[in-house]
Amino acid sequence: MERLWSPWRARYIASGVDAQRDECVLCLIAKHTEDDEKNFILHRAQHGFVVLNIYPYISGHLMIVPYLHTSEFGSMPKEITDELMDLTKRSQTALRDVYSPAGFNMGMNLGAAAGAGIVDHLHIHLLPRWAGDTNFMTPVAETRVLPEDLETTYSKLRPKFSRG
Repeated sequence: MERLWSPWRARYIASGVDAQRDECVLCLIAKHTEDDEKNFILHRAQHGFVVLNIYPYISGHLMIVPYLHTSEFGSMPKEITDELMDLTKRSQTALRDVYSPAGFNMGMNLGAAAGAGIVDHLHIHLLPRWAGDTNFMTPVAETRVLPEDLETTYSKLRPKFSRG
């Protein structure tokens, strides 16, 4: 049997963040402003932030997250949804500049039945995509193979958000 190692996941699991279900994990990382690099927050805006997904489907997998803790997209104030879309556009530009993908997946899973892992705090997923990146390991072994660790992804993308 072959083994694939992902030591970066062990640091997250050991941190206990996921175990603190009394409070939303997205709210927890949002309020710890002194830990942006540790939490892989790439950019903070007035109503939301951009963060690396710590369980990425592919390198560069970002999430755009409102500070407002809600699962109801339809009732969010326009100024928040407008900013989330602006952050998504900015994120797509950053991903294009750094990774030169052939395409993108963008979406939200609203509710457990739709596949939301964090049901009570909506967020937008943005993933760069390349032809042939479907990753055969997922259906075979429920394993993903990523070419770089989160720290490397963060160091590549962070400068794209530090300007203007």
